Amino acid sequence: MPLSTPVQAELVGEVDTAFRWLGKDDRVVIEAYDDPKVRGITCYVSRARTGGVKGTVGLAEDRAEASIACRQVTETLHFTEKLPRQEDVFTERMSILFKRLHIVRMVDSKRNTLIYLTYSDKLIDGSPQNSVTAVPVMHATPIPVK
Repeated sequence: MPLSTPVQAELVGEVDTAFRWLGKDDRVVIEAYDDPKVRGITCYVSRARTGGVKGTVGLAEDRAEASIACRQVTETLHFTEKLPRQEDVFTERMSILFKRLHIVRMVDSKRNTLIYLTYSDKLIDGSPQNSVTAVPVMHATPIPVK
């Protein structure tokens, strides 16, 4: 699904999990993603990155596990446009072919809450592993929904 504004991951930090003789070590990275349609919301995603020669040149397949925590990082939120009830906010490949990481935003209008889900998919054999977080929005600021 094409996005109107490309979302860029910002590396916050990483820790090594396994030593590799050649190339980068296996590691867990933490990346920040700013929601392009909700200024003031940042999602932090931790996930495994495969090292070695294949990982260093981008040919390794990263593991499907990821964790997400989204927070309001400004005093007030600003919605740049009306939000669909569900939308891919970010997607990035996790292997050379067919596997992607997704961050999906869902709107819970009844509770005036933004829900963010991270999961990975694969063309043939997807993974049910996922992580979810929610950001309540003050009732004085209703979420504009399409």
